Amino acid sequence: MTNGFHFWDYAVFIAYAILILGVGLWMSRDKSGHEKNAEDYFLASKSLPWWAIGTSLIAANISAEQFIGMSGSGFALGLAIASYEWMAAITLIIVGKYFLPIFIEKGLYTIPEFVEKRFSTNLKTILAVFWIALYVFVNLASVLYLGGLAIETIMGIDMMYAIICLALFAAAYSLYGGLSAVAWTDVIQVVFLVLGGLATTYLALNTVSGGQGVLVGFNKVLDAAPEKFHMILDEFNADGGKNTNYLDLPGIWVLLGGLWVANLYYWGFNQYIIQRTLAAKSLRESQKGILLAAFLKIIIPIIVVVPGIAAYVIVNDPSIMESLGEAGQLSLPSAGQADKAYPWLLQFLPVGLKGVAFAALAAAIVSSLASMLNSTSTIFTMDIFKQYINPGASDRVTVNVGRISATVALIIAVIMAPLLGGIDQAFQFIQEWTGIVSPGILAVFILGLFWKKTTNNAAIWGALLSIPIALALKFISIPALEPWMHQMGLTAVLTMLVIVVLSYKQNKGADDEKGIPLSKELFKTSPLFNIGAFVVCLIVSVLYCVFW
Repeated sequence: MTNGFHFWDYAVFIAYAILILGVGLWMSRDKSGHEKNAEDYFLASKSLPWWAIGTSLIAANISAEQFIGMSGSGFALGLAIASYEWMAAITLIIVGKYFLPIFIEKGLYTIPEFVEKRFSTNLKTILAVFWIALYVFVNLASVLYLGGLAIETIMGIDMMYAIICLALFAAAYSLYGGLSAVAWTDVIQVVFLVLGGLATTYLALNTVSGGQGVLVGFNKVLDAAPEKFHMILDEFNADGGKNTNYLDLPGIWVLLGGLWVANLYYWGFNQYIIQRTLAAKSLRESQKGILLAAFLKIIIPIIVVVPGIAAYVIVNDPSIMESLGEAGQLSLPSAGQADKAYPWLLQFLPVGLKGVAFAALAAAIVSSLASMLNSTSTIFTMDIFKQYINPGASDRVTVNVGRISATVALIIAVIMAPLLGGIDQAFQFIQEWTGIVSPGILAVFILGLFWKKTTNNAAIWGALLSIPIALALKFISIPALEPWMHQMGLTAVLTMLVIVVLSYKQNKGADDEKGIPLSKELFKTSPLFNIGAFVVCLIVSVLYCVFW
């Protein structure tokens, strides 16, 4: 077959699809004598155990952005892109210790709901609209586009048909079952995700070594492309020329600057991520899930970044390319088409494993789509519909509106997805444009959580002004601020400054009446969490020291 798929590849993939749909629909069913209410649909009846939370966090996070986009960035700029994963592990620890206790104590359904309790309904609505637009036009659309690109590259199916199939697959169980169906299928998705990712990594490194194994292959990749294994990029190349990759990952400032804005926003205040932790049986259970996710984040670069680097070595080694024959020329990745690296590698997997790897890619895409759909519908239903359209809506109406709003969001994203064509390193594109919105939201939340003097009016002005501040820094040419991470970090600082100044002006230095009282007891964590957090931080520190 021209796409290289054989009977057993299709059999594995079909078995995966049946398993996911079966489990999703089984978890979606109404229990005997009980019709789904809002808590069942949007928070999985607050019954998720720690291992389901941890795996679901990773399944929601790892998508085509990582498998396709991050592998593409690995091909283009190397291991430095792994900072998103390894810094995220530490960020998860921060979220588990300092953010979750406040969120769970307040019994939240949505992150905008916290904004209403801390500030006002007006600010909640502003941020809810921000999030819905971001999820539909950036997150959902980009995941569908990258997934469609992968299927088109691997199987030769027209991208539009591939996008529609992915959308229907995600909708089949998530629209009816809600968060419970999404979270429990995510446990299975992660198994496929890890197995398929490891299979691809093995193949890539074994190919580099000429069949001598993974360790030999990894050493050869290190020798062939040592420049790809620096976590901290230099601003200039050895010949004195400007390192263009520095604009995406600006050296030591990755550790000290704007990437913390992206990480804290994404893991702490992003509805489709934090919603899993809000559905936990208890705070302790939620924190154990966070800890599991932190450990999993440490190994993610092995299955998404290393294959991209290996692909770079393969396509630049004539002897390896000659051994691959004509197949190696299919959809060849290049400097301008880095996102083809991962799909290109999959075609060389042996029969059966190709189906597993493709199932892993589909699992990453579908689980993220399902998560984003559920969270988009949760925000629209709980923060827009129940606030302004039908405050007294019954549970049946609320759940049905959730399903309808998710359907509409999916249709819009399907229409938008093909318009993203032609973007190289889509992972970086997504991060850069999310960075227009995230600094303002982060500023509002950090000050709202931990500074009792923050006022509602100051937070509203901060959120609104953060967008023009971000756009001004992006389009006004200032050489020192050319890397977009610098722009994102400075936007967050300036927004916080606006909020602090306006809060002092309004309240004359007094605490706001809705300020959150904090205590040491609130942030007390279990010995297990403390030990796990120390180990995570130690491992990440060692990795940075080794690959500095």
